[in-house]
Amino acid sequence: MSRAKPLALTIGDPAGIGPEITHKAWQALRSGDVCFFVIADPVLYPEPALIDTPEQAANSFSSALPVLPIDCPHIMPGKPDPRAADAIIKSIEMAVDFAQAGRVGGIVTNPIAKDVLYRAGFAHPGHTEYLAALTDTPLPVMMLSAHSIKKDLRIALVTIHMALQEVPKAVTEDLIIQTVRVLHKALRQDFGIKNPYIAMAGLNPHAGEGGALGRAEIEVLNPAAKKLRAEGINISDARSADTLFHSEARTGYDAVLAMYHDQGLIPVKTLDFHGGVNTTLGLPIIRTSPDHGTAFDLAGSGQARNSGARPDSLIAAIKAARAMAVCRASS
Repeated sequence: MSRAKPLALTIGDPAGIGPEITHKAWQALRSGDVCFFVIADPVLYPEPALIDTPEQAANSFSSALPVLPIDCPHIMPGKPDPRAADAIIKSIEMAVDFAQAGRVGGIVTNPIAKDVLYRAGFAHPGHTEYLAALTDTPLPVMMLSAHSIKKDLRIALVTIHMALQEVPKAVTEDLIIQTVRVLHKALRQDFGIKNPYIAMAGLNPHAGEGGALGRAEIEVLNPAAKKLRAEGINISDARSADTLFHSEARTGYDAVLAMYHDQGLIPVKTLDFHGGVNTTLGLPIIRTSPDHGTAFDLAGSGQARNSGARPDSLIAAIKAARAMAVCRASS
């Protein structure tokens, strides 16, 4: 077993597939060089090893899933319940505290259902925004990545969850510059790429076609890229998004800057539907997450511990967090 610090996994929504895929991920990784524990109610997992501190996780990891216990009401699989909100939030907060104190290498968050938390009075739009608040991070950047392909694909988003009609107003020169600075730093610090090249996707079809299909590229995107290049950041002018993601194009860059949600998520989920990873850049801690939701329908199928829910994305998120922690420690 590696002596690297363990990773902290959060409970996610206990009514979803988080408990099942966590146990499956442990089964798949128990003999490798990754060590993790989950902050959760032990009854959610078969024969867990109870621990009191993160440092104890390595002692039992090869033989049982380490669980740092927290209280949680009994929640039926497939039946989302606001009574679980306190445990979901406490698990996230404890994981962040451990990471900020340097007691874990990073955190991996299991899927949550925002509606469940909203009904319990949760005031943040989602996981990413809550983590930013807990860590005093001014601009968290969502990056999605695909790993089960010849060359890893990384796509950072300028805007995230907003109506498409609102995107053009939100994509400003300043936001592009700030987002790229965060992305560039992460590529160097967390992925070990000394001089990363970032390809910027255009907002309009064909990157505006010289202004015939929109002027955002001329007036906003390309001026932002010019200022970033003056800072020493290697980024392209706006490129047509429809030609950025085929296999040959992917060999020419280290990451893509996408302007809106579906522009970035569609290629990731097309190329690696089961193994995509969501990483939050810009935080003082490492955070990854599987790129899927709670799947209450699977958890509630009557086979809560054998639903066929695939752990691929969680396994990829755990491996990604581990690799980032190693890279950051050596930088």
